[in-house]
Amino acid sequence: MRPDAKSKLPLEPNALGKGSRVALVAPSGPLRGAEDVERAMATAESLGWEPVVAPGVLQRTGYFAGDDASRAADLNAAIGDPDIDGIWCLRGGYGAMRLLGMLDLSPLRAKSKALLGYSDITALHSAWQRAGVISYHAPVARGELTPFSRESLQRAVIMRGDSAGAAPNAETLREGRATGRLAGGNLALVAALCGTPWAVSFRDAIAVLEDVNESIYRVDRMFMQLRLSGAFDGCKGIVFGQCTDCPEAADDGARSLHDVVLETADALSVPALLGVPLGHISDQWTLPLGAMAVLDTRAKSLQVQR
Repeated sequence: MRPDAKSKLPLEPNALGKGSRVALVAPSGPLRGAEDVERAMATAESLGWEPVVAPGVLQRTGYFAGDDASRAADLNAAIGDPDIDGIWCLRGGYGAMRLLGMLDLSPLRAKSKALLGYSDITALHSAWQRAGVISYHAPVARGELTPFSRESLQRAVIMRGDSAGAAPNAETLREGRATGRLAGGNLALVAALCGTPWAVSFRDAIAVLEDVNESIYRVDRMFMQLRLSGAFDGCKGIVFGQCTDCPEAADDGARSLHDVVLETADALSVPALLGVPLGHISDQWTLPLGAMAVLDTRAKSLQVQR
């Protein structure tokens, strides 16, 4: 199915309550082995869900969890199966973007299924957004859930409440208050989607972004790409989580992540917050992309409204 952004109000995915059947899929990089699947199943069961493991999750084709056709088949099967309530991605890596033209999202109109994951899964979040369905920027299934991450995930996916809140350790880059839908994910993937039918639009949205293992000049370049492409036109605010394993400043110390994000916030005249619990970290928020939220940089908070 081609992207369709006709509906301005995204559909809420089905709440994943006790007994919900959740497909475990690997649309991106390969798993380490069966222990990843076993851990994911145990985590899903601890949340009250019934895990359903996709057939191809243990395949390996280079740096993918199987070839494109098999990964897309697993994902399409989960999307189209009326007995599956949600889809939880086992890991990120790289490869989800390659599947975008192979997915049939039309069944989501009859049953809007929750999608969970982050990092490379940003590509799939974009597809869900274009289909008009809220998806969850959430920990991947194979990882260990800390108490913080578990509580946020439960608030978002099971209770469908506010899964964010105050971030006292964050840095206010530009003061202000903004209301908008949540959009974004991994900065590198958002930038890579520019110029495609699945490009992320931040119009009337609060941009929520994170990344890992990137040099400052590369982060700078990706922000410039989003500005020059028009993706940031009409953006209401910026919330940047963590840039894990990224240098604090450029090699010559002339530019920092603070400088890069602030420069964009100033150019857009929007409030901005840096360092919230979002990204490749143990304690992270689960955020419903497509849902409305309020950013208050003085309070260092992001409040999800559902």
